This record gives sequence, C-alpha cells and structure tokens, in this order.
Amino acid sequence: MAIVQRLKQMLLGWGTVGVIYSFCDRLQGEGHLLTAWAVDRAIPFSSSAIWLYLSFFLIVPAGYLLVPLSRLRWLARAMQLSALGAGVIYLLWPTTMHYPPLAYDGASSAVLGWLIEIDSSQNCFPSLHAALTILAVVAIAARGRFFITAASVLWALAIAFSILQLRRHLFIDLLGGALLAWGSGWLAMHLEIRKKQHREIGYE
Repeated sequence: MAIVQRLKQMLLGWGTVGVIYSFCDRLQGEGHLLTAWAVDRAIPFSSSAIWLYLSFFLIVPAGYLLVPLSRLRWLARAMQLSALGAGVIYLLWPTTMHYPPLAYDGASSAVLGWLIEIDSSQNCFPSLHAALTILAVVAIAARGRFFITAASVLWALAIAFSILQLRRHLFIDLLGGALLAWGSGWLAMHLEIRKKQHREIGYE
C-alpha cells in the first residue's frame, strides 16, 4: 500500500535525523558561542511561539504524505543527507548561543521549558529544524498544487519566525539550514538520477 511505503520512507528519512542529532549531542565538545545579528535582536522573545515551532512535527509528515510517490525516496534520502552533513558540522564545530531566561507563567512557557530540558543546547549551526522544513515544502510543492504549495510556504515562514522568536536558533543557523537543504536536496536528486541511469544500462 502507498501509505505504508510513505510511512516506511518517513521512518528511514526522519528517523535517521533523530539518531544522528542525539548521537552528536553526546559526543561533541564545548560549543562555540555564536553572535546574534541585528535581525535576531529585532525579534522579541515570546514563549507563545512554541506552538508554531512544534508544528514542525506536522509539516514534515505532511511532506511525506503529499509528495508524489516518484519523489518519495528523494525526500527520505535528502533528509538523511541533511542529517549526515549537519552531524559532521556538529562534531567538528559545535555551536551554542545565549538563551534567554524563562519565566514559567503559562502553558506556553511550560511546554517550552519541557522542550529546553530534552533538546540540545548546542547543535545550533546549521538548523536541521529549518533544513527539514524546507525539504518538506519542496516535497509538497512537487505535487503541483498552487494553493497547497502557497500554504506550505507560508507555514514554513511562520515556523522560521517562531524559531527566532523562541531563541532556539539564530538567523545564521537558518541560513545554514537553507544551504544544507539545498545541498542535500541536489545531491539526493543527483544520486537518484545516477541510480536510474545504472538501472537502465543494466537492462540493455
């Protein structure tokens, strides 16, 4: 069944990200402190952005469920390559940032506090949160539906803003995540093309 195939590829692609992210957090050294840019300082911190931030865990599955089946393996491989690329950087050049103090004054701050406890205080550059969001949007866009694509782009931009608003990453991390998404997406497509060419040669 198609849905089983989609879920399998999501487990292989997204699951790899979780394994590498956690692995790097355990092995990396002390993080290099990143400097906030003007754009970071211009966005006020707000714990209420946690809900948009967590919608990342909806947009990634949406990418796997909506991507054309012909692009499904590409999506899984691109996410795996993103994880590998980010993992190398996390181990060779771990990064961290100044995190604002959190005042527990409601449900939003309580959920953010829980996130802070389980998330890494390093693994900042590049942002896998941003990279995977972009890959999910590209996958959704491959369906060729204008309104769905436009909605996913707006959703992704809202997630990006929430990342900065929560101070989970800096703007430079998002730029790094965008470059990582582009590079891993291009490499995954190149590998898919080469695999197809080898298969066609094998049939001759």
